[in-house]
Amino acid sequence: DPAKEAESFVAQVIILNHPGQIGNGYAPVVDCHTAHIACKFAEILTKIDRRSGKELEKEPKFVKSGDACMVVMKPNKPMVVEPFSVYAPLGRFAVRDMRQTVAVGVIKEVTKKEPGKPGDKAAAPAAKGAAKAAKK
Repeated sequence: DPAKEAESFVAQVIILNHPGQIGNGYAPVVDCHTAHIACKFAEILTKIDRRSGKELEKEPKFVKSGDACMVVMKPNKPMVVEPFSVYAPLGRFAVRDMRQTVAVGVIKEVTKKEPGKPGDKAAAPAAKGAAKAAKK
């Protein structure tokens, strides 16, 4: 199963210490394995209970410290992640902002980009490199 770039992913995020509120469109740096890439909170799906995982509120406007939520996140640059259940090291991440850890999360599901989609600039150089490697 080769690594594929993630278009977006759904994650369970627990907000640890954020001074304000986090709403849709918040774009902090996500540290996943060795990658440090800005990811946008595209859509906060639900606010959930930290312990039981039960849904408390659908599509909340914002979440604050101490809340747990399910979020659709979109990486701003190419990033490879996996669901926590499939491959744990690439399935957990820390959310950093203002030089401190704001939240932590586990990835529940990933929407992967198909390699070489038209209009995908990142796939062209990779394909050239693969072709060179195949010639050797």
